Amino acid sequence: MPPKKTFGKSAGTDPGLAKLKKDLSAGTLGNCYLFYGEEDFLRDHYLEQLRKKLIPKGMEDFNLHIFQGKDLEVQTLMDAVDAFPMMCERTLILVYDYDLYKSESRRDALTALFQDIPEHVCLVFVYDLLEYKSGGNTKLGKLVKSKAELVHFQPQSQSDLNAWIRRKFKQYGKEIGNPEAEYLTFLCGGLMTGLSSEIDKIAHYASGGGITKEDIDAVAEPVLDARVFQMTDAISAKEFRKSMELLSDLFLMNTEPIMILSVLGRQIRQLWSARLALENRMSQSDLALVWDMKSSWQSQRMMDSARRFDLRWCRQAVVICAECDLAMKSTGLDSEELLTDLVLKLAHL
Repeated sequence: MPPKKTFGKSAGTDPGLAKLKKDLSAGTLGNCYLFYGEEDFLRDHYLEQLRKKLIPKGMEDFNLHIFQGKDLEVQTLMDAVDAFPMMCERTLILVYDYDLYKSESRRDALTALFQDIPEHVCLVFVYDLLEYKSGGNTKLGKLVKSKAELVHFQPQSQSDLNAWIRRKFKQYGKEIGNPEAEYLTFLCGGLMTGLSSEIDKIAHYASGGGITKEDIDAVAEPVLDARVFQMTDAISAKEFRKSMELLSDLFLMNTEPIMILSVLGRQIRQLWSARLALENRMSQSDLALVWDMKSSWQSQRMMDSARRFDLRWCRQAVVICAECDLAMKSTGLDSEELLTDLVLKLAHL
């Protein structure tokens, strides 16, 4: 039997982030960092910490340089690196979405830059819209890895998110339990940027001192995965009208049918996995391990849904989802009609 799952992965396991925290605390910040990863809320938090640590208030115009990579010339970047700080010990240079390896001339110039970054400079490359590329075994790629501290801002573990959600609600004088925090994470996604705005709404809406599931459902905006889960949950509960209403809502929101089908197909496969887990006396933790589910709420709900179906239904559901996927990608038939027909088939399977 697989080992028990600890839901989610802790960002604290990233050595780059651990080193950054240590550098900030000890006042020993290096002169080059590379920030990437989807947890932009956490990334922006540490960018602000860098600014506060390095640049005295009122000195930003002289010692803080921010560039957008799309229009940045290498010489402009080199001039900023060579510039001395004014009435300050260091300069902070933030470069957003810069393709380090775009051309041979750029690679040659940046190789020279990385070989001799002045001690007074803290140069940070931030990858937000542009995907970070490692550069492989190229000369510049190896140099970047040796000279820059790579910091990966990945989604937080469920336990870390629970603690952060509790702190956020406490700022409003509200309390929230772990089950409700996990439900909020499932409903609104595991990224802190999206959760932050939803917490604000829920805290202003809730009349009591404790946050309930009803408070969350009243005002929170579900992510696509949660909306499709609600649809498959309605099918498993034989609430066919509700499942069609949820699908219609997604169409009204102009959600691409292929995106809906992708999520729906994955959740049907998860349902099949949950049924197999039940058949083999395995737990929700085993299911979460297989699918890397962050929330125990999600894995438990999937196990509960699987109890309503037998293996035959689950296998057939997986097959007709695959058939719909093939038809949507290889025929000229209307995608919304194909998806509507799929949900009807699942409801009456």
